[in-house]
Amino acid sequence: MPANPFNNFTNYGIGIGLRIPHYHHILEQKPVVDWFEIISENFMVDGGRPLEVLDQILEQYRVVQHGVSMYFGNADRPSREHLKRLKTLVKRTKTPWLSDHLCWGSVDGRYTHDLLPMPYTFAVARKTAQNIREVRDYLEIPICVENVSSYAEFHASDMTEWEFLSEVVERADCGILLDVNNIYVSSRNHDFNPYDYLNGVPHHRVGQIHVAGHTKFEKYILDTHDHPVLDPVWRLYDHAIRHSGHTATLLEWDAHIPSFHEVHDEALKANQYLGEVEAAEKTDPVAARR
Repeated sequence: MPANPFNNFTNYGIGIGLRIPHYHHILEQKPVVDWFEIISENFMVDGGRPLEVLDQILEQYRVVQHGVSMYFGNADRPSREHLKRLKTLVKRTKTPWLSDHLCWGSVDGRYTHDLLPMPYTFAVARKTAQNIREVRDYLEIPICVENVSSYAEFHASDMTEWEFLSEVVERADCGILLDVNNIYVSSRNHDFNPYDYLNGVPHHRVGQIHVAGHTKFEKYILDTHDHPVLDPVWRLYDHAIRHSGHTATLLEWDAHIPSFHEVHDEALKANQYLGEVEAAEKTDPVAARR
């Protein structure tokens, strides 16, 4: 199956997050894993156990960096000190691309440590794209921005979230980390059709996909990453790759983390859907992308 014309990393297959409870198993048993995703901020240190483990992982596995505090949507420019430390890690891991969230989260150096939604306006899209381009040019690697799950909306918005995402990535000329679980969570919280979202983004810019579990409450859904992926999310994943093609996919499991085998087995369920798309592509390449 031909690579997504933007990401060109079809051979990356299925990855999982590198998490502390699994360190011993991975280093001792050396399981077969396509790649690991690391949270950049956990390794932006000068030394110690985190980098010791990371270097051992890098000896045997491919690693992709994922950030949680770049805050592309901030009104301020990206922190140059943060970028310097991030670039040092990028050189260490040789990550083929770097992702972070389409959100804001700090003002004047004060950090909320949360992924806050933005008003979906053209002015915000222009500033966000400018920040993304600055980060990309400084780090000298491709950037993918991730759609976040949200629980509040701005009245000032003058477009949908997927229209805003499309506007930003086209202006920034960057990729998308398409989190299909976040799409599902937000669609239930804000009453929109998640398939409209998937159909509305530039599919050739989808460089990576996230799947994860969520928790249903009486009046809303929360993005918890603490149990297996639910069927509606797998169906969205299937729809996404039929549009974007074979795309590097990662399972997020960040709380109540079970054994390595359980997490890895859940991630590998994505192969069923990728295999079906590959088979369809061989039979009818045009129909497979519908």
